[in-house]
Amino acid sequence: MLRRHIVTLVAALALAAFAPRSAHATVKIVTTVPDLAAIAQEVGGKNVSVTALALPTQDPHFVDAKPSLALAVMKADLLIAVGLDLEIGWLPTLQVGSRNEKVQIGNRGYLDCSTLVSRLEVPQTKIDRANGDIHPGGNPHYLYDPRAAAQCAAGIAARLSEIDSGHDAEYKANLKLFQAKLDAARQKWEKRLASFRGQPIITYHKSWVYLMDWLGFVDAAELEPKPGIPPTSKHVAEVLVYGRKLGAKLILQESYYPDTTSKLLASKLPAKVVLLPGGADFKAGQSYIDHMDQMIEAIAKAFGA
Repeated sequence: MLRRHIVTLVAALALAAFAPRSAHATVKIVTTVPDLAAIAQEVGGKNVSVTALALPTQDPHFVDAKPSLALAVMKADLLIAVGLDLEIGWLPTLQVGSRNEKVQIGNRGYLDCSTLVSRLEVPQTKIDRANGDIHPGGNPHYLYDPRAAAQCAAGIAARLSEIDSGHDAEYKANLKLFQAKLDAARQKWEKRLASFRGQPIITYHKSWVYLMDWLGFVDAAELEPKPGIPPTSKHVAEVLVYGRKLGAKLILQESYYPDTTSKLLASKLPAKVVLLPGGADFKAGQSYIDHMDQMIEAIAKAFGA
């Protein structure tokens, strides 16, 4: 099945190879998720064009490796991934199908941003599929922490300077400006939610551990009994009991997950459900800071701030 998919991609790319290419020296960046696209655009500025493979409305664990995405990877000078096996189900197919040597693992045109950040929930014991969708290298949802985003921006700037050394000074200046804006915004966000440190939060998927670590929330429970396993009535009943015991007043989840169970649980706790996009709406021009601001504002309002 995988071989057939790759053959289809290669055929599409062979036709694309005869298309005229622009003489413009813009560095073509492709990212797996829109938050990385938004960060890369800030750092690259006018010297880059950026494409995100996944949409903010898509679960980044499951993206269809269709030929149009492989075409983008084929043309890329730099492919930026979240890593930690978040994209393991689809990105390798695109890399192989693209036949773009630059963006293969280990080459200068491939950047795994998980190598730039401090990882949480790295398993200390042997894991298997019975444990659910456990990531052996650690939890991959670090972009919900702006401190990690700042580290990713620095890594992207450094790699762009390697690929396009003629614009090194601009990449460094863009990085400095972005990190200053992000630091100011982070302080504002922390102040906005400071009074809610220690509050227990229930989530749908184990996506929010970095945000909780940053803001000092308590990770009360997940509606998935194991990562990637849909909620069961028995598990939800256990979460209800535990959530009441802790006094949980907020259920947090990405909008691409089904919300029926979350709303039912919220009605019984009682609590509020906050549904958020999985990333910046990069195609519509939303920046990483805009996206985080949207998230923090929604959480603050749910807490009554």
